[in-house]
Amino acid sequence: MAMSPCSSSGVSSSSSSALGADAGLEVRTRSVEQTLVPLVSQITTLINHKDKLKRSDKTLQAIQRVGQAVNLAVAKFVTVGEAIANENHELKEEMSVACIEAKRAGETIAQLTDAASLDHPEPDSHITIFTDKTGVVKAARLLLSSVTKVLVLADRIVIKQIITSRNKVLATMEQLEKVSSFQEFVQIFSQFGNEMVEFAHLTGDRQNDLKDEKKKARMAASRAVLEKCTMMLLTASKTCLRHPDCESARINKDGVFHQMRLALEQVIEIVTDSRSNGEDELASISIYSGIRVFKNKVEGLRENLYFLPKENLSTMLEIILEHTEDFTDSAYTSHEHREHILELSKQAKMELEQLVSVWMQAQNQKTTDLMEDLQVAILKMCQCMNELKRELHSAATSLAADLLKYHTDHMVLKALKITGVEGNLEAIAEYTCKLSEQKEQLVEMCRLLRHVSGTEPLEVTCIHAEDTFQVTGPQIISAAETLALHPSSKIAKENLEVFCEAWESQLSDMSTLLREINDVFEGRRGEKRVYLSLPRPGKHNANLKALKPVRLDTEEQAKIAKLGLELHLLTSDVDSETEKWEDQENKIVQHVQGMSSMAYSMYLFTRGEGLLKTTQDLFHQAEIFATEGTKLASAFHSFSDQLHDDGKPLLLLEAEKLIPVCQQLQITAKASVQGKSATFTKVDACIQKTRSVMTLLRQLLPLCCTLLRKNKAGNSCLKPAPPWTENTVRTGTNAHCPERTAEMFGIKSLENHVTNMTFLESK
Repeated sequence: MAMSPCSSSGVSSSSSSALGADAGLEVRTRSVEQTLVPLVSQITTLINHKDKLKRSDKTLQAIQRVGQAVNLAVAKFVTVGEAIANENHELKEEMSVACIEAKRAGETIAQLTDAASLDHPEPDSHITIFTDKTGVVKAARLLLSSVTKVLVLADRIVIKQIITSRNKVLATMEQLEKVSSFQEFVQIFSQFGNEMVEFAHLTGDRQNDLKDEKKKARMAASRAVLEKCTMMLLTASKTCLRHPDCESARINKDGVFHQMRLALEQVIEIVTDSRSNGEDELASISIYSGIRVFKNKVEGLRENLYFLPKENLSTMLEIILEHTEDFTDSAYTSHEHREHILELSKQAKMELEQLVSVWMQAQNQKTTDLMEDLQVAILKMCQCMNELKRELHSAATSLAADLLKYHTDHMVLKALKITGVEGNLEAIAEYTCKLSEQKEQLVEMCRLLRHVSGTEPLEVTCIHAEDTFQVTGPQIISAAETLALHPSSKIAKENLEVFCEAWESQLSDMSTLLREINDVFEGRRGEKRVYLSLPRPGKHNANLKALKPVRLDTEEQAKIAKLGLELHLLTSDVDSETEKWEDQENKIVQHVQGMSSMAYSMYLFTRGEGLLKTTQDLFHQAEIFATEGTKLASAFHSFSDQLHDDGKPLLLLEAEKLIPVCQQLQITAKASVQGKSATFTKVDACIQKTRSVMTLLRQLLPLCCTLLRKNKAGNSCLKPAPPWTENTVRTGTNAHCPERTAEMFGIKSLENHVTNMTFLESK
């Protein structure tokens, strides 16, 4: 069953719940989700058909084709499921039951959509899709539930393969730890390399298939550890074999094996979805997460004055301010940042006291004045938290930028290599102290960045970076001590090089991480990207220089908050519609995504956040938005030329409405105004007209999507279901291609290294 051009990228909760899908079956991977999407789409098409009194032969035949196609696809799907069951005896009983249920449901749907029954339902007394909607829904529910069970069971086999592969790796690692000769080590490491390649392929596929972004980031972190440790294990083991009586060499090797075991264990935790203490802890350590939740609760008071007790807000703020002590207590936080953070923390407590006071009064007496005071108090509270967040971000990122710049020359690592070759133990001791100090600085930097990372995947990356510095620092020291004790040893020198490269690589990764954290803070990525089209000095309109930048004050933001919220909801709706398009490169989709991003940046402006800092920024953004809207109207016209459907006139009619609204917005944005009141009126008008455009887009996109689907299906009102079974159930046997190199951790270099095992040295 091929996905339609407009089908969702995931099984929507509304669709699955409407069909009564088994709530106990959680779909965790994209492959299972995308396999279910077309099935849900076809069944929904059947259930949502129009009950017309006059049914044409074409309609009856189309319904029958869909019913038969679903039944045929299910029959083939069941054949694959039964084959999997026969190959995996521990799942055979569950799989067989699910296959039988799916087959029975498919046959029921075929009977209910049989053309003979559909044509003469009354005389034959047959139950059909037209006479028994409940029966169809029941069959659809059973079909969706049983097919999901088959897919989830098949997915368990993939998980089993990863666990089996991990167990092979662990068993071979135990052998590697015990070897006492180079010849034996060469033989076992060759086997270990092949097993790691297999594990890399399986976990790489799984990582790409995971739906949860945090789990995907954790998997990437674990696989990165395994990538680096594979080479470390090789050189550390060689060094230990060359110098069996060297204590520092043994400590170095043991550290690598321990690291690999932890990474392997985390991979299994992720694929089996077992909870770990570290994951539970992650939710409570980020200040940004706490501020986000706190602000949502505060803003919820606009709609409901009674939805939480006042003690909840006080407790939440107290926890946030406790976490800010990580900044104020840090020896690496500047005096200026520390003072600002303490001042803003004090202000936050005062703003909350004022908010609670007005809130309690409003609960007892809902006068207009009190409700306006509450709106202002809410806005002031949120603004204070935004300023605190901005100060924390500045403190963390400025420290990170300074440290990364200072350590970019890797002077300590270079000194360790030189003094190690010289056999200078006294100098080694001096530079290991400097490396330990550098490690503490970088670990502190990672902890502070974690608080301001902005997204869960970036939090995971910060934690991974912190762990890497914590572990790699002592390993470099033990490798340097080994080299100093054996200054003529080539393998000891090579070993130190490998650990130093891992440190340098992590420092380089930190520069990338810092850019990503700044991007999230500025709204350039994350939950929603923001269109970057701000005016630059000397460009765009010549009169920009003469205009004084103006920001909305607290009262004005309070007035415009509701309008901004409506705009936010519209951008979410429009984004949901664009995600239903299979072809994300479509011109219409690209235009709409850009406009939605611009509208979102305007929404952020109403909250005093984002890249639009002044009213002039907003007006310029509105001009760009209006221009894009005019281009989009042309794109809709071009699209309509490809259609041969009754809905084409309706599409053109709706698309025509875009042009005058966009023209009005452009005129409003370009109009010159003076004075505070006139400027606010212009802001209000720009956002209202932007809202009107987004409302039109919300109506146009589903219409466009439907017409495109009909056009691709040959103008039939119901689309037959192409086969969707054989290629969609993955048993894991062909889950990867040997030639794949993307997203694999060092596979190509590892394969080459295993093939060319030439590490025995003469000295």
